[in-house]
Amino acid sequence: MPRKTVPISAFIICKNEVAVLGACLESLDICDEIVVVDSGSTDGTLELIEDYRARGLPIRLVHQEWLGFARQKQFALEQCTSAWCLNLDSDERLDDRLKAQLLDLDLDQPGVAGYAIRRPEYLPGYGYPPAAVHARYHVRVVRKDSARYDTDLVVHESLIVDGEVRKLPRGRILHFRNLSIQEDCSKMNGYSRLKAFEGHRRGKTSGLSKIMLKPLAQFLKFYLGQRYFLCGTPGFIYSIMLSSYVFMTEAKLYRLSRNGMPSE
Repeated sequence: MPRKTVPISAFIICKNEVAVLGACLESLDICDEIVVVDSGSTDGTLELIEDYRARGLPIRLVHQEWLGFARQKQFALEQCTSAWCLNLDSDERLDDRLKAQLLDLDLDQPGVAGYAIRRPEYLPGYGYPPAAVHARYHVRVVRKDSARYDTDLVVHESLIVDGEVRKLPRGRILHFRNLSIQEDCSKMNGYSRLKAFEGHRRGKTSGLSKIMLKPLAQFLKFYLGQRYFLCGTPGFIYSIMLSSYVFMTEAKLYRLSRNGMPSE
C-alpha cells in the first residue's frame, strides 16, 4: 500500500547528528521531499541518511560547508522544490497528531503564507511538560515564495513570512536532546557568545541593571509565567538554565561594549 503524503518539502541542516536524526527522518515520511543539508558529518550521520533513503524515504542529501545558522537554513530552504516547506532541526520530530493534521491541511487557502506549531521542550528527569505548561508556537510550515531567514542573525534564526500565519491547533513538534548539565552549559556558552557579538555589532550595550534584572525576568517568565513550576525540580532547573543563558549573554555584551575584550 503506497504511503499517503502531503506536497511539502521538509528541510533539515545537520552535522554529526547520528544519535537523533533517525527519529526526525522517520517522522517526515508524510512529506513528498526531505532535503538534508550536511556540513561535514563524520560520526555515521551520512551512512544513516543513506540507510533511510534505501528504505524509500524521499531524501535528497546536499553537502554545504557551514555558513552560519541563518544562512545555512536559507540555503536549505532554497534547495526545496515544493511550493510549501517545513523546517525541523535534527533533534526534533513530528508527533502523530501533527502528521495527521498536515495530511488533512488545505494548502490552497488564499492569503495564508505559513503555519505555527507548538514545540514543547524535553526536560531531562521529567519528560515532556503537561498541557498546562505553555508551549511556544514556532513558524515552521511556509510558502517558499513568501518566506526567508534574516541572514544577518548569527543565532536564534527564525523564518520571516510575508502574509498571514495561522496556528495549527493539533499536534506538536517534539524537541528531544537529553543533554547533561555540562553539555547544556557548554552549548549555552557558545550561543551566548554569538548572541553577545551580534548585539555588539548592532550597537547594543549592557550594564549592571540589565545583568541583574534580565536573568531574573527570564526565570520568572518561564518558571511562573509559562508554568514550569508544574514540572518540579526539572522545571526549576530548566528555568534557571534559561536565566543563566541571559546572564552570560549580558555579561559578555557588557565586556564587549566597554573594552572589546574577547568573550568566551
